[in-house]
Amino acid sequence: MLRVGVFGVGALGRHHTRILGSLPGVERIGLYDPKAETARAVADEYGARVFATFEELAGAVDAAVVAAPTTVHASLGVALLERGIHVLVEKPIAGTLDEADALIAAATSASRVLAVGHVEFHNPAVEALLGAGGSPRFVEVERLGVFTPRSLDVDVITDLMIHDLQILAALDRSGLVEVRAVGIPVLSERIDIVNARLAFASGLVANVTASRVSGERVRKLRAFYPDRYRSLDYQAQEIKGYRLEGEGREKRILPEAIPVEKAEPLRRELESFVSACRGEPARIVSGGEARGALVTALEVARHAAASASASVC
Repeated sequence: MLRVGVFGVGALGRHHTRILGSLPGVERIGLYDPKAETARAVADEYGARVFATFEELAGAVDAAVVAAPTTVHASLGVALLERGIHVLVEKPIAGTLDEADALIAAATSASRVLAVGHVEFHNPAVEALLGAGGSPRFVEVERLGVFTPRSLDVDVITDLMIHDLQILAALDRSGLVEVRAVGIPVLSERIDIVNARLAFASGLVANVTASRVSGERVRKLRAFYPDRYRSLDYQAQEIKGYRLEGEGREKRILPEAIPVEKAEPLRRELESFVSACRGEPARIVSGGEARGALVTALEVARHAAASASASVC
């Protein structure tokens, strides 16, 4: 039985708490949050035990979910890894590359699992798209959401767009060669809406838009290949595909069936983390992969910030 604890029970931590309580082969030991009232409310809702201190819960578990603010990912994660505890830390892996490196080094030194909560990677539609193969030439992504006071410690790039940056890296592993971006703060002091153009060594070009100040929630990816087109709806967990068949005047456009077995992405993420902790083959986003997504996110943020400053001048 794998003993797991949750450190931080805000918007995401409460769902980790819920799911861990129902996973086979897992003993959800309890949770810790410095906000005692929040911790008690989540514990009462899901029948979990509240621990009074970080140290008390850390001493009782084999694995941990860190769903605290990004600013403390590294400090909490490193402390847990140094105790020999497997760690799943929410995305982004950390606020800086130095902090990400500290987490990766701690996991390597302790020979423990470090997984990062890029939950969209565990969306069944994303897994089906990646498994369908092919090399897209152009990808367009829209990730739009309405404003909430959650995650204002980071900009929209590391809050939302980073999901798609990680998925693009999994879709095309040739490496980035160019980044352009524009963005502006709207309702917070950080960039709230951004558009980025990413060019890869393979020739792939991606146009990615993320907003947390839109009037509707949209989560879509469209991929254009030399001989086919695929449209992925993250929310519906569906892919609509079309392929080109034949030559010359005999060319036809036909539907391409890409089956998707719907499931809760966060549950799949936690199941994969548990499997990895047991030494079983598992589909996780590693610390190194998450660091790569953070590198791209910081580069997009740099260009977006420059564009925002220019517009003010």
